[in-house]
Amino acid sequence: MIRTLIDEAVAAGARRWRACEVLGLTVRTVERWGGSDDDGRHGPNQAPANKLSDTERRKIIAVATSVEFRDLAPSQIVPRLATRGEYVASESTFYRVLRAEDMQHHRGRARLPTKRPHEHVADAPWQVASWDITYLRSQLRGAFFYLYLVEDVWSRKILGWDVHDVESSDLAAALVQRIRDEAGPDVDLVGWVLHSDNGGPMKGATMLATLQRLGVVPSFSRPSVSDDNPYIESLFRTMKYCPKYPTSGFASVEQARLWVARFVDWYNHEHQHSGIGFVTPTERHAGDDVAILVVRRATYERARHRHPERWTRHTRPWRRPETVTLNPEADQTAASCSRLAS
Repeated sequence: MIRTLIDEAVAAGARRWRACEVLGLTVRTVERWGGSDDDGRHGPNQAPANKLSDTERRKIIAVATSVEFRDLAPSQIVPRLATRGEYVASESTFYRVLRAEDMQHHRGRARLPTKRPHEHVADAPWQVASWDITYLRSQLRGAFFYLYLVEDVWSRKILGWDVHDVESSDLAAALVQRIRDEAGPDVDLVGWVLHSDNGGPMKGATMLATLQRLGVVPSFSRPSVSDDNPYIESLFRTMKYCPKYPTSGFASVEQARLWVARFVDWYNHEHQHSGIGFVTPTERHAGDDVAILVVRRATYERARHRHPERWTRHTRPWRRPETVTLNPEADQTAASCSRLAS
């Protein structure tokens, strides 16, 4: 499995040493495994000399579960023991032993860490979309306009947007309904996943009722975690850091709408997006990117044929990302190798 991942990364253009580094290996280590495709690491041949004895492990557990210390974390236990002149084990050893014995659990009234949202994989448009509301500065200090925007995760195309002077679940629902009407009868939104954060407009009764009526599946980020909605956040960054963004603010809602309309037209029809093979979102959404990438590959092959000495290995692959995953749950190692190959 490991060798297969490395070979795939190298075939896609990554350096072998870099692919091995991501997996925590050296090239020499992989070479010593020979032709095996399995992990050749088997650990040390003998136990380390400083390994805890059974007696020491039992003492750690006895101290941690004693009446005096059972309500304290190891970070509190170890300093108290040191003040008395006692040393049982280091703080990290306390934690390690308690975890091994399944005795390290969440305590107290603090909320448990939330798990990542469910993974959503798209291999075509109109499968997974992401939406959010972002602030647009006005020229009046402390006042803002609000941009509602929906983006297709697979194609990165902006499917719909609007600017208002308030945040509202009703306005968000109206935007989704408009996207449904403009998509036409050929697009089936039943089962369409629409991901957002946990704001009031996202979970408002009108918005949720509209999604249910249209057959759209709502999906939500963890509270206060922007990384769970990365595609829309990246789009907002592209918008607000472009050279023509009015940093002094917008004079009115109408002016904001006019500027956003120009940006959306540029983004959808002119912007060569790096995440989808340097084609425009509209080209990918319509499937025109396939022919474009074929032309690019042929162009590079002709250039290589004219001057083969300028390519020591292979030409740029101009590959099409077939799938896009929102909040992936898959093996992070495989994902790292995939990023290397990009």
